[in-house]
Amino acid sequence: MEITAILLAAGAGSRFGGDKLLHPLSDGVAIGARAARNLIAAGLDVVAVVKHGDFPLADVLEQEGCQVTMFADAARGMGASLAHGVAQRRSADGWIVALADMPGIKSDTITMVVRELAAGRELVAPTYLGQRGHPVGWGKRFGSQLIALGGDAGARDIIAAHKNELVVIECGDPGVLHDIDRLDDLAK
Repeated sequence: MEITAILLAAGAGSRFGGDKLLHPLSDGVAIGARAARNLIAAGLDVVAVVKHGDFPLADVLEQEGCQVTMFADAARGMGASLAHGVAQRRSADGWIVALADMPGIKSDTITMVVRELAAGRELVAPTYLGQRGHPVGWGKRFGSQLIALGGDAGARDIIAAHKNELVVIECGDPGVLHDIDRLDDLAK
């Protein structure tokens, strides 16, 4: 099966103060680069969606091994960016949708989500202590719905409409819940 990771990296980072994904973690690796490395370590090809003109981030993600696509309408929101990313690999058998501001997700957790998709599941998410986290795995049947997304809600409405089909995996990985929105989130 061809399962592609879509790394959403087109946000403004305004609550952080800008350039969030280029900010170094304690080991010196940029937030966005670490998120990309975790996906690549899980054996995935990664399509990274960045806002148009964000060449510094595009360069970093390309150096990590991502295929970078610039999205001119990133200001429309996460749903629109997700649709753009999935459209780049519409022929894939499934997608792992990950957020670039979540660098703490272990590659083993991502691999568990991939395995469930490869086993025929269509909608998969990890949980930590019963809370649903990221990344979310999507089977091919959801492709047209993902490509039709717009706005900032992402794919929440699709998940809500198919909550009885959602396969959740308790993973023991707190990284699935922690995104970095503000500078003080780095301490977590």
